Amino acid sequence: MRTRRHVIALAWLAALGSGLAISVAPAAAGEAMPFSDRAFEAAQASGKPILIEVSAPWCPICKTQRPILAKLANEPRFKDLQIFDIDFDTQKPLLKRLNVRMQSTLIAYKGATEVGRSVGETQPEWIEGLVEKTL
Repeated sequence: MRTRRHVIALAWLAALGSGLAISVAPAAAGEAMPFSDRAFEAAQASGKPILIEVSAPWCPICKTQRPILAKLANEPRFKDLQIFDIDFDTQKPLLKRLNVRMQSTLIAYKGATEVGRSVGETQPEWIEGLVEKTL
C-alpha cells in the first residue's frame, strides 16, 4: 500500500513539474503562452513586441480573435511577437493589476511601454493595426 502511494505521489509531482516547465518555455510562433510575471518581464526587458490576450473559453469574441492573432504572429514582420494569454475567469488579481474589465481585451506593449489596447475587436485590420504598434 505504501509503495502504491509513493508511485502515485511521484507521478503527480512529475506531472506537476512538467506542467511548470511548459508554462515557462516560449510558445511557438502564433501560439499564446500562459501569462507569467517572469516571462512577461523578460520579454519587456528584451524590448520584444508583446501582446496580452485576455480570454475566456466561453467567449465567442475571443474565439474569433485567436485565429486572427495566430495568422498575424506567423507573418515575418511579427516573428518576435510574444503573445501572453490571461484567463479572464481565474486570474482576477492580474486583471485588476492590468486594469482589465472584460474578456476579449488585447493589450499591446513595445518593450515595457503599453502602446495600445482594444476590447471586443474582431476586425482583422484593426487588430493588425494594434499589433503593428508593438513594432
